[in-house]
Amino acid sequence: MSAAVGWIELGNWREAEEELKKIAPAWRTHTNVLEIRWVLCGKAGDWERCVEIGHELVKAEAESSFGWVHRSFALHELKRTQEAADLLIPATILFPKEWLIRYNLACYSCQLGNHPEARKWLKAAMRLGDAKQVKLMASNDPDLEPLRAEIEGL
Repeated sequence: MSAAVGWIELGNWREAEEELKKIAPAWRTHTNVLEIRWVLCGKAGDWERCVEIGHELVKAEAESSFGWVHRSFALHELKRTQEAADLLIPATILFPKEWLIRYNLACYSCQLGNHPEARKWLKAAMRLGDAKQVKLMASNDPDLEPLRAEIEGL
C-alpha cells in the first residue's frame, strides 16, 4: 500500500494500480486500500467505480467523512448532482464540524440553481473552516460561478 501511495504522489497512477494488485485479497476491502483505489479511479475518470467505492466506504467506515464526501463528488461528476446532494445531507448530522461537506453542498445547490441554499451552505463552510481559505477556494470553483460576484461579501 505504501508503494501505491508513493506512485500516486509521483503522479503515476498506473504503477500505483499495479502495486494495489499485489495486496492480498483479504486486505483489498480495507478502508485505507479503498480510499487509495478511489483516488486511482478518480484519476482515471472512472466515476461509476468511484461511486461504488464510496458506497463501500460509507458502509465500512461510517465514522469517516471520506466515503460520504467522495461518493457525492463522483455522483456530481456523473451529472447526478441532486443524488449527490441528497446522499450528502445526512453527513451534516454525522459530521457537524466538517466544513468540506457544507462546501460541497454549496456547490451542488448552486449547480441545481438553488442559490439561496448555496449561500447558506457556503456561509456554514466558512464558519466551520478557515473563512479566508474557503472564500479563496470558492472564488475559483466553477461550480460556484453563479455566486462569484458575491462570494467576497459573504
